[in-house]
This record gives sequence, C-alpha cells and structure tokens, in this order.
Amino acid sequence: MTIFSPNPVRFIEDALFCSDPFALSYSDPDQKWIIRQHLLSLLNDFPSLRPSVSLFTHNDGTAVTLLLATGDLPVSPPVPLTIWVHELYPHVAPLVYINAPIHGRHPFADPTSGATTSAYTATWHFSKSSLAGLAHNLTRLFCHNHPLCWPTTNKAGGYSDRWAHPSLASRMEASDRLACSLYYDSTAILDRVRREVEELAAVQAALRERSEGLAIAVRRLEGERRGLKSRSDEMCEEVDRLQSWLRVNATANSGCAAVDDVFEGADGWSETAMDLMAADQAVEDLMYKLEAAVGAGVVSFGVYLKQEPLDMHISGD
Repeated sequence: MTIFSPNPVRFIEDALFCSDPFALSYSDPDQKWIIRQHLLSLLNDFPSLRPSVSLFTHNDGTAVTLLLATGDLPVSPPVPLTIWVHELYPHVAPLVYINAPIHGRHPFADPTSGATTSAYTATWHFSKSSLAGLAHNLTRLFCHNHPLCWPTTNKAGGYSDRWAHPSLASRMEASDRLACSLYYDSTAILDRVRREVEELAAVQAALRERSEGLAIAVRRLEGERRGLKSRSDEMCEEVDRLQSWLRVNATANSGCAAVDDVFEGADGWSETAMDLMAADQAVEDLMYKLEAAVGAGVVSFGVYLKQEPLDMHISGD
C-alpha cells in the first residue's frame, strides 16, 4: 500500500519519525535527518516528484517499508520513474525504476524490470552523492539517450551524438558519455557478430548436407568397387581353370588333336549344319586350288572352262 500526502515536508517528517507499527525501515536518527534533507532538496529541484511510503521487496525476498519519490523527469518526452530511498541510505545508492516501456537498447535502463543504473550510482559515495545529484544526472543522461525512444542515427549510420563538447563535460558526464559510446559500439559489434554467426551456421548446414551426399556417393562407389573386385576374382578363377584345361588337353593329345575331335554338335541338327558348312568350305577350297593351278599353268584354261576330268590333264601336283 502506497501513502501520499499533499504537504511534502510534513509528510516526510511524520513518516521518518513515527513509531511502531508504522515505523519505516530506517533505524538511525542521524540517517533520518540526512534522508529528510536530501528528499527536500530533491523535491525543491524537481517539483514534479512527490514523496510517498510503500513496501519494497528485494531480490532475496526481504520486504522493507521505504520512502520513495514518484513523478516525471523534465525531459522531452517526460520519463516517469520512481526513486526508492534504500534502508541503508546514504551509504547505499537509491534504487531507480522507470515506470514505462523501455526500448530494447538502452545503456542505463533494463527493458525487463525498468531498473536504472549509471556511473553516478555505480560510483556512489555517501559524502558526495545525493538524491538531487542523482536526479540531475539522470536528466542529462535521458536528454541524450532517452529510455522511451529509439536513438536517431546520423548520416554515417551511427547513433547521433548530442552531448556537449568533451572539454565542457564534467568527469561524471564524460564517464556517462564513454559508457554510452561503449554500449552502442558493443551492441553494433554484437549484432554484426550475430549476423556472421547466422551466416556461418547456414554455410555449415550446407556443407553438412553436401558431406552427407558425398558420403552416400562414396558408399555407393565402394559397393561398386567391391562388386567389380568380386567379378574380377571370378574371371581370374575362370582363366585359371581354362588354362589348366588347356594344359591338360595339350599334354594328353601331344598337340595333334583332330579338329573333328575338338568340336562336336550338340544335336542332330547341329551335326547336319556342321557337315554342310564343311562341304561348302571344301568346295571353296577346291575352287581356290583350281584357280591357283590355272595361274601356275598346271591346268589349262580350256580344261578349267570345260570342267574336264582333272586326272586327265593334271601333269602333277
């Protein structure tokens, strides 16, 4: 439950110094006076903020009752936020949360929780830091890097720089500027690396697919190689058997085997065909011999034409 009051001074004093059961989680009296002073200074510099009291739960589950200031920072457009005064303030920095959706890339604000951090809170020192100083620092930061709007880009494609000249910036402003530059540079590098990783992943997937195709082709070729080797072995065995048969038959017949003993018909038709072929070949051989005899003058041309009996005109063979 959050409690507000139209009179900030009266409200802060009543809240800090009230007793149980409504006491806040600030136990040290000196601490309470510091909180009062810092809160009043904050409200004086930023009238758009107003104090209140509410229950705050830490990440470890601890619940405390704290003072807070809620309102809009005077930037364009305004940034609604809540500044919680930590129970150990001023030794621990306040907790700042933005009460509006944050764009996805901001160096000082978490888009999920709205929590805000900066060099001012990171280097918080109770003797030099204050609520008003924190609010002024956030105002400068959000003027240059608004948490509710995407940053604009310049002609070169980078994020526009609306900071003052570095020589005019304080040490804190220079630190914030450096943090912004590093954040946006690292974001750009991460985006580029992410794109390169995606491209390399696509190339890797394509290479893996090609590798699988090549593996299939290699296995197919290996199977064909084994088949050809098996066929080659079978043919070598056939050659060995044929050479063995030739050696055995050549030895048995002493190289004088008759042609008729080597070839034989598989059936009667084959035997008849072989006899006819042999007769035809014999006639052709005879005609060839006659022509040779005529050419050599052994047989007269007239006899050759008249087809006279050969035994009467052949003088010798």
